[in-house]
Amino acid sequence: MADVTSDRPLHLVVFGATGFTGGFVVEEVARRAADSPGGSPLKWAVAGRCRRRLEDVLNRAADRLSMPQLRTDVEIIVADVSVEESLAAMCRRGLVVLNCVGPYRFYGEPVVKACIANGAHYLDICGEPQFLERMQLEYHAEAAAKGVYVIGSCGFDSIPADLGIVYTQRQFKGTLTAVESFLTISSGPEGMCGHDATWQSAVYGFADGRSLRRLRKKFGHRPLPTVGAKVIKRGSLFYSKEVQQYVIPFMGSDPSVVRRTQRFLHEEQQQSPVQYSAYVGVGGLLSVAKLLCGGLLFWVLVKFSLGRKLLTTFPSFFSFGLFSKSGPSMKQIENTSFSMTFFGEGYAEGSDPSQGRPDAKICTQVVGAEPGYVATVSALVQAGVTVLGELHSLPGRGGVYSPGAAFNKTSLINRLHKHSISFSVRNQSRPPPDALPAWGDA
Repeated sequence: MADVTSDRPLHLVVFGATGFTGGFVVEEVARRAADSPGGSPLKWAVAGRCRRRLEDVLNRAADRLSMPQLRTDVEIIVADVSVEESLAAMCRRGLVVLNCVGPYRFYGEPVVKACIANGAHYLDICGEPQFLERMQLEYHAEAAAKGVYVIGSCGFDSIPADLGIVYTQRQFKGTLTAVESFLTISSGPEGMCGHDATWQSAVYGFADGRSLRRLRKKFGHRPLPTVGAKVIKRGSLFYSKEVQQYVIPFMGSDPSVVRRTQRFLHEEQQQSPVQYSAYVGVGGLLSVAKLLCGGLLFWVLVKFSLGRKLLTTFPSFFSFGLFSKSGPSMKQIENTSFSMTFFGEGYAEGSDPSQGRPDAKICTQVVGAEPGYVATVSALVQAGVTVLGELHSLPGRGGVYSPGAAFNKTSLINRLHKHSISFSVRNQSRPPPDALPAWGDA
């Protein structure tokens, strides 16, 4: 654990602690502070716009966790994204800021700027590619010069996917060239639900897709080299024998984040880049019918300001109950879990990737508890603890990074394995080349 100093007395600051996800982060930090090893207790604070609401968050956490000391031992910091001086004061007190205030396209940049200017490392749980990639484009050089790490998407978007690929690369005996991931989510009889803030991020993200394409042109990146056989993209909707349900391409930030990591590993560490395709299971035919109807309506409404207003005002109606302003119940959270399975192929040790088809396969899996408010929260807090304890293992001396780029030489995967998210190899084989189906065959 990093030492705190008289001029920076806190290890972690949870900003946005009064939000729906922020409340879960507060409880997770409290648990980790209670079992902090080595006689170096975790010193932390909650931050947000309203002192009274922050006190209420600590009171609820104290009651739920039977930790009355939270009411007196945890510092309260009043800070507002619209008040630059308050953000600066917050960032000067902590070594790491965990930013839970979204949508990040509206509220994230002032916090990033304040962290860089005042020397605090920044982590968030953003799933918005436009924000994540723009922060890298505009602030990487400044963050590196100040020795500050800015690491976005340290939640369900996109720790399981990004570190899942890193894990699969490590486990593969040879040169891994391509991976498909399949996400499935299981829930109890009450079903599953997400909070309105996530729905809002999706609405505004899809509405602004053109800006992301323009943004990517500004990087001036050359295409990553394709090693081995080129991936054959699957359709927009198909039945997957791998997960035994209908699936669609994953629309979140995972593919964007994984590409950023693969570019970093290729350019900075000379690793062979992996082609990546991400899919998510949607269930049976009834679920497909709902998806088609809801998806069509979503795509029409998201193009117009009035449509976006309707979508964000009535999230439960337009998402068929998958999102709501109240978020999931505790029963829904307790009965929900996720599984992300990775099917990779490549060339075994001793094989030449420039000659012939891939001759080896691997299947790995990342599984965990409810993704939005258990796995995400655990991933964010463990990422923050990793920054505190293993700063020397992060790349360079600062900058804006994806999780896989930032944490690939740290113990974060092992930490996650002990806290709600486990990584494993299901099988790895080298069958005769003729027995390998072409990529994308089902």
